[in-house]
Amino acid sequence: MMISTKGRYALRVMIDLAEQPPDRYTPLDEIATRQGISKKYLEIILKTLVSQKLLVGLRGKGGGYRLTRKPNDYQVLEILELTEGPLAAVTCLLPDAELCERRERCKTLPMWQRFDRMVHDFFEGITLRDLVEDTMKND
Repeated sequence: MMISTKGRYALRVMIDLAEQPPDRYTPLDEIATRQGISKKYLEIILKTLVSQKLLVGLRGKGGGYRLTRKPNDYQVLEILELTEGPLAAVTCLLPDAELCERRERCKTLPMWQRFDRMVHDFFEGITLRDLVEDTMKND
């Protein structure tokens, strides 16, 4: 499993916005400059985040983007799965996967299921607030 730049940049954008006053709309230009992300690529990421209601956007003077919830109410898993899709290590664990004919006798399936659960538990256990407060350094 490899997290793409889209997923990593989405996390950076969400952290950036979480560090701003909650009632302030932050312009795209400011985010792009602070994060070193091209405006064109950032627009793609922001569109996804807005369409799924993680952010709200406002056009015009005084416009920009802001979070729709408190940083503690966002799980990293939610952000990554929104931008990356399901974080399954193998295709048979994807939500819409066809039932594998070898499932009942597959010797590796329990290992993949355990790994999948570990990944999900790990990312579910980290909130945007944790990233803003940099609590991951203590682990």
